[in-house]
Amino acid sequence: MAERLELHPTTPQARFLRSASERLRDGGVIVYPTDSCYALGCAIGAKNAMERIQHIRQTGKHHFFTVICRDLSEIARFARVDNWQYRLLKAFTPGPYTFVLRATREVPRRLLEERRRTVGIRVPDHAVVRALLEEFAEPLMSTTLQLPGDEMPMTDAREIEGRIGHAVDLILDAGNCGLQPSTIVDLSGSEPKLLRAGKGDPRPFQ
Repeated sequence: MAERLELHPTTPQARFLRSASERLRDGGVIVYPTDSCYALGCAIGAKNAMERIQHIRQTGKHHFFTVICRDLSEIARFARVDNWQYRLLKAFTPGPYTFVLRATREVPRRLLEERRRTVGIRVPDHAVVRALLEEFAEPLMSTTLQLPGDEMPMTDAREIEGRIGHAVDLILDAGNCGLQPSTIVDLSGSEPKLLRAGKGDPRPFQ
């Protein structure tokens, strides 16, 4: 059964962040808050953890995972970014947006949208995940915590514990963080294309 740690939503406790980082380094699956809703996450190299997340979500092996980064400099490791894309990323990160970009060779095949060789990138604006990324010092591989049959993502950590506590290793409980998933914008072409309207204001991309 997963351990549930109650973190302060704006000044998370360092000992809990260290514990989460250790679980990630050990190949674990964690539940953590973002600026849109709760998410499932693991280390990028953790293939077994990725398969566990796919089992929880009951998705196929081609399910779209997102790379969760600390900042713009980290994005450049995983995505090819031109000047116009950089300006948009700088304006809308951190924030509740996922941007689809052309992938670099650093991106593992299991994270690629293979036909187009693109990758989803996100820089959340939530104190807990930002502090966790600093402590872990590596990006996360992640997906929205929305279970099969549910119309909305999960937002209550105690309910999350009750429903999937047996399937994850750690739950970072920072209270209710919202119900809307991120807004997805495709920047892999010659101009932005809105793929999904979510918590981030979609109007600049319509």
